[in-house]
Amino acid sequence: MISKKIKDLVESPSSGVIRKMFEEGAALKKKYGEDKVYDFSLGNPDLDPPKEVIEAIKEVTASESHLCHGYMPNAGYPDARAAMAEKTSKEQGVSVDFSNIIMSVGAAGALNSTLKALLNDGDEVIVPCPYFTEYDHYIHNHGGEIVRVKTKEDFGLDPQTIKAALNSKTAAIIINSPNNPSGRIYTDEEIQAVVDVLKAHGKVTGRYPYIICDEPYRAITYGKKVAAVFPKYENAVVVTSFAKNLSLPGERIGYIAVNPACPEAKDFVAAAIFATRILGYVNAPAFFQKVITKAWNAPCDFSLYEKRRNELIKIMDYAGLKYAMPEGAFYLFVKVPDGWNDDDMAFTNHLKKYNILCAPGSGFGGKGWFRIAYCCSEQTILNSKEAFKKAVSSRT
Repeated sequence: MISKKIKDLVESPSSGVIRKMFEEGAALKKKYGEDKVYDFSLGNPDLDPPKEVIEAIKEVTASESHLCHGYMPNAGYPDARAAMAEKTSKEQGVSVDFSNIIMSVGAAGALNSTLKALLNDGDEVIVPCPYFTEYDHYIHNHGGEIVRVKTKEDFGLDPQTIKAALNSKTAAIIINSPNNPSGRIYTDEEIQAVVDVLKAHGKVTGRYPYIICDEPYRAITYGKKVAAVFPKYENAVVVTSFAKNLSLPGERIGYIAVNPACPEAKDFVAAAIFATRILGYVNAPAFFQKVITKAWNAPCDFSLYEKRRNELIKIMDYAGLKYAMPEGAFYLFVKVPDGWNDDDMAFTNHLKKYNILCAPGSGFGGKGWFRIAYCCSEQTILNSKEAFKKAVSSRT
């Protein structure tokens, strides 16, 4: 018999709504044609990987030797870990050794291994809203409970709501910057304020919650830098992937980086490696570990995303829709128009009548909003102009 818990999740209206819309979009395109369907449902980057990545794929293919597709240490190839340590050192401004890196099956695998390593049954993980909807499942996978906290009106971090949510069961807080779905980049000051709250809590309780930095969009920014957390807080971990910045979502390659200043860094690494094994991932994909070792620092041009963002906000202005200006990533978080009682599910269903596919904000903890993924073709954005205007002007 199928698990009741999973069955209930599968049948839940909010479960997998983004993927369902993506599949629905494929059907609509067959019916009406690609140019008449405006699919903004899935964060599936349409930019090609940089030429350096393609060259690295060719090099690795040409140089493969005996047992090149075999197992390696569960944490990954040492040279891949060393390359990720170099990358993390540059981003965080502290020296990170390869021994503090675990290669993973994408950022999702990294998050699950991290949470498995950290959580006891009943432990809590704080998540500022709006947030990536899969966090619910990842946390529950490992016996934890998600604690959603409000952000400020501009979706900035609110240290007071975080402080109020802390207790003896708090194991971690997930910080996703740039944020999916709002595109918000948290400032150094915001991060420091959260760190101060966590340190004060730790002094009183003896338990210092981890900051889990979920950073697959770190490189996709529009004039603003993502704050480094390692210099500010010892109990910090970065989980990330190359799905978004190098346009490799289907290759499932990422890593965990543990702050070398963490008092239990060695134990954490050992636990995360063991978690990777018992969760059935065993190791990150061998081939792409080798590719990333060669091409992790390939230069990328994200100006097309910025151009598409700017084109999209002009359309939102034209349609009379309000939105949060994205500072990074490739999502626009848009307010449901007046007259819909903040019912984002009803409004996104209404948009489908005009062949517009967007994700309802409730699934992200953002009731009354909806998400537009603009990592699609520029033509899709431009063609959607009149459809958005008509949808907002009509309730039928």
